[in-house]
Amino acid sequence: MKDDYLWDGSGEPDPEIQKLESALGRYRHDRPAPAFEQIADLRIEKARPRFLNFRLSFAFGAAAVLLIAATAFVYVRTRTAPNLGAGWDVARVEGAPRIGSKAMGANSGVEKLGVGQILVTDSSSRATISLDETGRVEVDAGSRLQLVTNGPGRKRLSLERGTIGATIWAPPGEFVVDTPSAVAVDLGCVYTLYVDDSGAGLLRTTMGWVGFKLKGHESFIPAGAVCATRPKIGPGTPYVEDAAPAFREALSKFDFASNTPAEREALLVIILADARKNDALTLWHLLSRVNDSERASVYDRLATLAAPPEGVTREGILRLDRKMLDSWWNSLGYGDISLWRTYENVWSQPAPGTR
Repeated sequence: MKDDYLWDGSGEPDPEIQKLESALGRYRHDRPAPAFEQIADLRIEKARPRFLNFRLSFAFGAAAVLLIAATAFVYVRTRTAPNLGAGWDVARVEGAPRIGSKAMGANSGVEKLGVGQILVTDSSSRATISLDETGRVEVDAGSRLQLVTNGPGRKRLSLERGTIGATIWAPPGEFVVDTPSAVAVDLGCVYTLYVDDSGAGLLRTTMGWVGFKLKGHESFIPAGAVCATRPKIGPGTPYVEDAAPAFREALSKFDFASNTPAEREALLVIILADARKNDALTLWHLLSRVNDSERASVYDRLATLAAPPEGVTREGILRLDRKMLDSWWNSLGYGDISLWRTYENVWSQPAPGTR
C-alpha cells in the first residue's frame, strides 16, 4: 500500500483502512467549515458574563457564610455568656474612693461597680458596695477590690489587698471572694477578710460560717473562729479567737513554717497539750493534715475533748473515712457540713466567660 492513500486517497487502499472508514463514516462532518474568527469572538462574549456571574456567586456565597457564622456566634454567646447584671452600688463613706480612674468626691451619689471594674480606696478613703439580693460589703482604707462576675446565683469579688467586712444574706454558696492565697465562700454569715501586700490573708467570722479553700486544701471557719492563709500554701488550720497564745503560735508554725521532723513533732505536742474543749475545731481539721504516724495521737486527744458520735470509729478516722469525718464535724455544733459539700463544686470553678 502506498502511503498517499492516507493523505489524499490515491494509491492502493488497505482493507483494514477501508473497514475503519466504513465503520466511522457515519460520523463524517458534511457541513461547511466554521469561521474561526467568529467562534473566537463568540467565546470572548460568552466568557465575560460567565466570569462575572462566578464572581457575583462567590461574593454572595461568602456573604451568606459570614452571616451564618455571625448569627451562630451571637447565638452561642447569648446562650453561654454569663448574665453580668447591672453591677453593685458603690457609696462613698470617706475620702475619695476610685472606680477605675473616676474618683468619688463629697458630692458624688451612688455609683455602679460593673463587672471587670476595680474599686480602690487610698489610706484616707472608705466605701461600701451593696446589692439588694446579696448583701453589703464595707471596703476599708488601703484596699483594692474587683467585681469578677455578677450573674444570677453567682456573685464573685476579688480582694487583691486591704480589708473588707461582708454581711451576706444571699443563699449559701452564691457569694465568693477570691484572694491571692485562697477562695472564701459564704455559707450565710458575717465576716472580715484581710489581705496584705504579700498576698497573705486572715479571715475572721462573726456569724454563720465560711468555707476557705485552695485546690484540695480546705478549712471551715465558724463564728468566733479565725483562719490565716498564705500564698502557694492556702488556708491554715482554723482556731477559736480565745485560743491560748502558745497554742496559736505553735499552730502557725506547724501550718506555714519549714520544719524538720523533730520540730514538727514538738509543735504537735504543744498543740495537743494546750488544746481545750473549744479547740476541737482545730483538732478536727488536723486529722486530715497530719501524716499517718501523727494521726493516732490527734484522734486520741480529740476523742477526749469531743467524743466521736455513734458510727465513728478510730479505725475509720485513721484511714480518713469521709463519711465518718463529716459525722464527727456535725456533732461539734458548727453546722451541717453537707452544706459545704453541696456548694463546693459550684463555686470552686470560675463562672463561664470569666477569668
